[in-house]
Amino acid sequence: MHFCFCKLKRFEWKGNGKEAETRNAAAALELERKQVCINGTRKSLAFPLMAAALVALSPFSIHAVSLAQTMDVQRGARLFGSACIGCHDTGGNVIQPGATLFRKDLQRNGVETEEEIYKLTYFGKGRMPGFGENCTPRGQCTFGPRLRDEEIKILAEFVKLQADQEWPKIEGIEN
Repeated sequence: MHFCFCKLKRFEWKGNGKEAETRNAAAALELERKQVCINGTRKSLAFPLMAAALVALSPFSIHAVSLAQTMDVQRGARLFGSACIGCHDTGGNVIQPGATLFRKDLQRNGVETEEEIYKLTYFGKGRMPGFGENCTPRGQCTFGPRLRDEEIKILAEFVKLQADQEWPKIEGIEN
């Protein structure tokens, strides 16, 4: 791109000399702001700027890592909806109100990291049953379907993310 100086188009406004001069100067500044001179021809920047904004905000410009993270959040939401929502709808706890999945309760109960959430989900604690494939002791574990290690890891990531964001509504979870 070659930038150059172009002559501004002069506007003639009706009115007294001072008013016309002020309006002409304002119109010239507006024109200058909206256009640049490329190869001796005045061009508008509106289309290139709009196109750049569309590309930057396009879903196709998302990095693969972000796409993978989005997919894990969706998987986590589905797992949460099938295994946890009965007791922990929207991060709460219908069995034991002081043991919600909100950050303040997790911290107070010593469960602050994804690893700690993973262990709690795998082995259970107190009234919460464990969901791990090899959960022991047997009486502490769920009588329902068990979760694979990878599923519990995704679930722990999801719960931590939701807790850090104060449990915003996630599409795909039926309440």
